Amino acid sequence: MIGQSLGLLRAMRANTAEKWLEQRIKKYGPISKLSLFGKPAVFIYGQAANKFVFTSDSSTLSNQQTQSLRTILGEQNLLELSGEDHKRVRGALVSFLKPESLKQYVGKMDEEVKKHLEMHWQGKQQVKVLPLMKTLTFNIICSLLFGVEQGARKDKFVACFQEMVEGMWSIPINLPFTRYNRSLRARTRVQNMVKDLIREKRLELEQKGASTHQDLITCMLSIHNENNEQVITEKEIVDNVILVMVAGHDTSSVLITFIMRLLANEPTIYAAVLQEQEEIAKSKPSGEFLTWEDLAKMKYTWRVAMETLRMHPPVFGGFRKALKDIEYGGYLIPKGWQNHQSLIQGRFENQASVPPYCFIAFGGGPRICPGYEFARIETLVTIHYLITHLTWKLCADNSFSRDPMPVPTQGLPIQLVPKKTF
Repeated sequence: MIGQSLGLLRAMRANTAEKWLEQRIKKYGPISKLSLFGKPAVFIYGQAANKFVFTSDSSTLSNQQTQSLRTILGEQNLLELSGEDHKRVRGALVSFLKPESLKQYVGKMDEEVKKHLEMHWQGKQQVKVLPLMKTLTFNIICSLLFGVEQGARKDKFVACFQEMVEGMWSIPINLPFTRYNRSLRARTRVQNMVKDLIREKRLELEQKGASTHQDLITCMLSIHNENNEQVITEKEIVDNVILVMVAGHDTSSVLITFIMRLLANEPTIYAAVLQEQEEIAKSKPSGEFLTWEDLAKMKYTWRVAMETLRMHPPVFGGFRKALKDIEYGGYLIPKGWQNHQSLIQGRFENQASVPPYCFIAFGGGPRICPGYEFARIETLVTIHYLITHLTWKLCADNSFSRDPMPVPTQGLPIQLVPKKTF
């Protein structure tokens, strides 16, 4: 049952996972059989493998996560759905997360970022970046996606959520002393809180006191077919709200943390990002929120973000389930199985120069991350205010491990020097 799971988890936590993969590829080649998290699996690696996975139709490969991840996120989350169900639920999520809809939320995100920086950064001489970025991204998710503002309810949400995510990549042994068991119990509490939110949002809609796009839950509740039947079930809403919480909280907080780490280590890149952001700040009256048009001018900053994602991807790998016998690279995968270290500033300046299926930080094909634009807005707004209001330098050891995402071992402590108030 355990197979290679412990070896991979140990390597990730020691920040030697890439070496673990390289040794495996050297020994067995880019295609090999192994057992991970309680299931037999086939490991495939490289550009050709990425293309194969992202271009295979749903009758060949389905998206299936590990048992622990699937149980905690819920079996109706988007990662587990296929065919018409995937198309229907993804369509509901995208209706809220598409650029045309998100344009109206840039000001609200700007407000949340400034509120957070005033509360947790202003006047401080030293902070730990990762815990604060987790607080910020969770606040943004609660406010923009679920309509839950800061207070006792949000604090309870945070505590249960943090306990839930701790066991998502654990070995699925459901005994009282395991991380997996604690995570499952926390998942039940999170689920109940989301159900309470759904009942409240449904009542607001019935009383015509809510805009259909005021938050993600309301949006999903408001989608009906030609027979006026609700398109998305309550179970699908619950599971996908939990998915969005996990994806929007962990990946964005890690990305922003590692951008700050990179900027502290690379003065030339820091200067170029600062110049771009100061030009935007100077063009705006004091106190005015950033706009969609301002974000479109942050081209260099977003290229830095993509290079950060390439070097430190939040998600180390992905899982698929073979729905029929597949021949790949001269091997049979049976049905039911399942100079890159260099920092280059201009790597993403010309998107056409990046080989297909080599940069897959947001996935690819019909399963490309629907929250891409949300993550872009969140990252750019945060970096804008950090770099135009503060300078920083790393305090101590800035090494990191994976659990499973890249995590600075000490939370990335930095020393702050204010330039102006938020």
